[in-house]
Amino acid sequence: MSSNGPSVGARIRKARERAGMSRRVLGGLVNRSGEWVKAVETGRLQTPKLQMLTKLAHVLDVRDLAELTGNDEAVSVSRFAFGAAHQALYDVQAALTEYRLTPDTRPVDLAHLTERLAVAWKVRHSSPDHRTQLGALLPGLIRDAQRAVRVHQGAERRQARRILAGVYQLADFYVAFQPAPELVWLVADRAVTEGQEADDPYAMAAGAWALVQALRESGRWEEAISVAHDGAAQLEPYLESAPDDWHGMVGALRAENAITYARRGRHGEAWRYWESAHGIARKLGPGYRHVQTSFGLPVMKANAVTLGVELRRGGEAMQAANFDPAEIASVPRRARHMIEVARGSALQGNQTAVLAMLDRAERTAPETARFNGWARELAHSLLDRPPAGESAAVRSLAQRIGVR
Repeated sequence: MSSNGPSVGARIRKARERAGMSRRVLGGLVNRSGEWVKAVETGRLQTPKLQMLTKLAHVLDVRDLAELTGNDEAVSVSRFAFGAAHQALYDVQAALTEYRLTPDTRPVDLAHLTERLAVAWKVRHSSPDHRTQLGALLPGLIRDAQRAVRVHQGAERRQARRILAGVYQLADFYVAFQPAPELVWLVADRAVTEGQEADDPYAMAAGAWALVQALRESGRWEEAISVAHDGAAQLEPYLESAPDDWHGMVGALRAENAITYARRGRHGEAWRYWESAHGIARKLGPGYRHVQTSFGLPVMKANAVTLGVELRRGGEAMQAANFDPAEIASVPRRARHMIEVARGSALQGNQTAVLAMLDRAERTAPETARFNGWARELAHSLLDRPPAGESAAVRSLAQRIGVR
């Protein structure tokens, strides 16, 4: 670290104020208190370790660590904040970003394309190695769906745009938590745009759901809340006679607002939106599951755990976790719930329970754990402070997750 210029703490304060965050909010985003942030900023605590600096930089939307450390060598935050890129990322990225001056005009069967997308969604939810499976399917799906929009006209073009919007929504799950955050914005924006071009309220709302998460992870909470409201508003005039999935999408968007408010530390608003979303899930019944969002009663139970964690109320989180994760049909979503339970255990200082649940998550869906930022953070914390007699188990788990 450089001894010249502002201290690391002063640089963190400047970045925090630029982002419009309070100390309490920033602390919550990195699993610390507002007092901890104050102590770091004022120099009462020593400079955080690289792992924590990286997390602070990611939350504060700082692109290189030199902005916080003050040295002259820029080090990309993504190098540390994410794991290694998935092996198919380049192929998916190429399909998303390539442009052809001489377009391919071969015909595309829309019914067959719709079926391929439906199969891809099933693979995404049923596979422990869902990224590898999607990485093999997405390049062809993206190119064919884009071509379908080019070659069709009229009502068929609108249908092709609906399909392409769904492909981008699926791609959002693949590119998340990889060292190419610009792709998250690209697919979220394109999903919304294709829904608008198709003049399809449901497609627009589904695209909004993906965009909300990108906005929230960037700390753009007011925009995330506004987009979720706008997405639901596309569907609400039609709900009296709409299919179940239209209701499910409204519920999923309200659930996203609950998580956004929890991330901001707004307990009342978070639970008010959760209750609204839970009421929709109850009406849809215990057997309902929205394909894109996994919205339904089991995932609303899982979201209650997330609210407790984001609000830094470990007791609430662990009380909400009193159900069988097997109720969650989607294998990746089930593993993500287990990671949230591990976060709740971490809030209570129970490293033994953190190890057990994180190990269970990794064994349920290895690629979910490997590409989940919270799982990587928990693995780091276990390496720093392993439970008694479990050092070997911790090292094995960290290696499987990709943390050294």
